[in-house]
Amino acid sequence: MVPLKNQSHQYLISILSVAVVSLLGLAVRDIIDYKIIGYLLLFLVSILAIFLEIRQVLLAAILSAVALDFLFIKPYYTLHIDNAQDALLLLLFFIIALINAVLTYKIKRMQKAIHMKEARVNTMKLYNTLLDSLSHELRTPIATIIGSIDTLQQKNVNLTADSKDNLFNEIEKASMKLNYQVENLLNMSRLESGYILPKSDWCDVKELAYNACNRLSEELKGHKWTILADDNLPLFKLDYGLMEQILYNLIYNASQYTPKGAKIQIEIKYDVDADYEAHMNVIKKCIITIADDGYGFPEAEIDRAFDKFYRLQNSKTGGTGLGLSIVKGFVEAQNGTIKLSNAEEGGAVFEMTFAVDCLATNTVVNE
Repeated sequence: MVPLKNQSHQYLISILSVAVVSLLGLAVRDIIDYKIIGYLLLFLVSILAIFLEIRQVLLAAILSAVALDFLFIKPYYTLHIDNAQDALLLLLFFIIALINAVLTYKIKRMQKAIHMKEARVNTMKLYNTLLDSLSHELRTPIATIIGSIDTLQQKNVNLTADSKDNLFNEIEKASMKLNYQVENLLNMSRLESGYILPKSDWCDVKELAYNACNRLSEELKGHKWTILADDNLPLFKLDYGLMEQILYNLIYNASQYTPKGAKIQIEIKYDVDADYEAHMNVIKKCIITIADDGYGFPEAEIDRAFDKFYRLQNSKTGGTGLGLSIVKGFVEAQNGTIKLSNAEEGGAVFEMTFAVDCLATNTVVNE
């Protein structure tokens, strides 16, 4: 239902449109046939039917018929019509205007219904995709946790200390994986609701990168990873929690979709926009690049890599397709940009740029 305020605006548009066309027709009434003005008014009703609700369109049709009779059919400035031909013409004009208005409005409603149906179908596809992914991504760690706990609780099974340690490690890994998937779902919910409000504070991005790699020690066990950053890298004013999740998701993604032995390089740089050095407003940038020498992204799919629920066609089973879309949302929430490309020698390159305040590490921060 259209709000009352919008309805008032639509009524005003309807009346003013007919008035403007009528005044323009009045200015050339003596040099063109009134039937042409009737066609223009009919065309106006058709245009209004595309944008306005049915009541406002019907009002425009009635006003158009009255204006045609009152201003353009002789005798002028009266609703009286002298001959039957003009009366029939006016009646046909009014009927055609009404039919045109109703049909155009119905077509618009049908198109809206079709779009809503398509949106529901797409939503169901996304919903099914999410369920299919979660059925594997959540069920597997839950089953691991339940199975390990069940084994530990069995009194008739004698477990060695090493066996118990292995089971506890399995529970820990499964719990971390489960927590990762749940965090992604919660973060996507926050992004969809527009609830993300960054809380900027001084962050050591180099330390955040090391923390993310340490959390992913199990996933990175078969990879060679390095972190490149200057020793005098300044602190950047960013949201600590969002940056932690961004780095975690990108490094986790690199560990999952590159072969064993692949290199993962995290580079953090401080840069100043050279175009602004001569001005008072210097733009300082934090540039984070995460690159690997794996398979890279298919060129045909690289533009969809950040789409919600999208997974590469030839990727391995599992995964919800939320990790990269969350990364993009968190980067943009901090007014940053992220680009994805394939390296010439092979592998994927994620580059994030944040225009933020910075603080030299040897400077004391005053809160």
